[in-house]
Amino acid sequence: MPSPIGRALAPARVIVGNRGFLGLLGCNILLGLAFSFVNPFMSLFGEHEVGMSPGVFGAFMTATSLCGIALSTILARWSDTRFSRRSILLLGSAAGALGYVGYALVRDVLWLLIIGSLLLGTASITFSLLFAHAREQLARSELPPKDAPLYMNVFRLFFALSWTVGPAIASWVMIKYSFLGTFLMTAACFAALFVAIFFLIPSRPPSKAARKEATFRETARALARGEVLAYFTGFVMIYACGSIGMISLPLLIVETLRGTARNVGIVYAVAPLFEMPLMLLFGVLASRGDHSRLIRLSVLLAVSYYGSIALTGAPWHIYPLQILSAAITAVTQGVAITFFQDFLPNQVGTATNLYSNASRLGQIVGYVLFSWLAAPLGYRNLFLMNSAICCAAFLLMWLYRPRLRPRPCA
Repeated sequence: MPSPIGRALAPARVIVGNRGFLGLLGCNILLGLAFSFVNPFMSLFGEHEVGMSPGVFGAFMTATSLCGIALSTILARWSDTRFSRRSILLLGSAAGALGYVGYALVRDVLWLLIIGSLLLGTASITFSLLFAHAREQLARSELPPKDAPLYMNVFRLFFALSWTVGPAIASWVMIKYSFLGTFLMTAACFAALFVAIFFLIPSRPPSKAARKEATFRETARALARGEVLAYFTGFVMIYACGSIGMISLPLLIVETLRGTARNVGIVYAVAPLFEMPLMLLFGVLASRGDHSRLIRLSVLLAVSYYGSIALTGAPWHIYPLQILSAAITAVTQGVAITFFQDFLPNQVGTATNLYSNASRLGQIVGYVLFSWLAAPLGYRNLFLMNSAICCAAFLLMWLYRPRLRPRPCA
């Protein structure tokens, strides 16, 4: 029987020998770079560059996220029933390139709202469809279905790999060339992603099984199951905390702890260094047993992480805490993708987008809470609130743990 280390390294041999898998890794790196260039700095862009108040910034991010949910849900459904995933991915990557060129050049809030809602809302489909395509590639291979969590975590690992260098590069570019350079660099990543998808991802029509099962009635019936709703709600809560943390952490570092943009870049580069081995480890563990146990463990780690952030006294205190963040991410953004896909095995695009929508809904809740509570509570107390919300999410998932039996994707 192979050792855990041997099992963790086995995917490397398989992926290197498969051109389709290698193409997916390249696409994941490009998309991860694009996200890592902008996500850690959006609150600084909105409040310091554009001049939005916390309330206006929260409303702005809420509106753009709602449009992203609506557009990605439609596009995910079309990818299951009408068009190839390649076509929708090309549309999303082109929209991302145009959208970030717009962010680089525009500083009017109304025009930024239109660009963010329409172009970047369309671009938001790229993450879920890349991982939907990855799951289908695995299903078409000769790999055992039980190993899907491990291989999906490997794909997610390369997305995380981009975050080891992306925030640091973005902070350097921002210091040298302001947000103009940062957003143009992000647009270039989406343009490169378009080219990679065009040449590396084949065009395949939706399967007959997907066309048959991807009706509104069948989808609604699956989503109405108690365990699905419980974990979906739990993930909304987790991502609400993640959103609040993403917005608040740069501001806590710069305004409360008197740090710099360089400190922000280091903080967001530390976690991905640990995400890589942890994603391999948790992928092996997930292939052996119940995914939900790992998810509940990650939520408990989140309780500790946010509580500890609230007690920090200097920017460097946050650096070691990012190891906890890495463990949380390895599960909630790795194993969880397979976990949701198993609920709708013939609607992988819709299932993966369900996971993504939990993320987006959580972001909306996070933006609203941030806009309401940042001023009266302060950044430290926001992290204490996050810890309490994660406690509630753990309780919800724990109550539904005996009934959670997702179907594996063959």
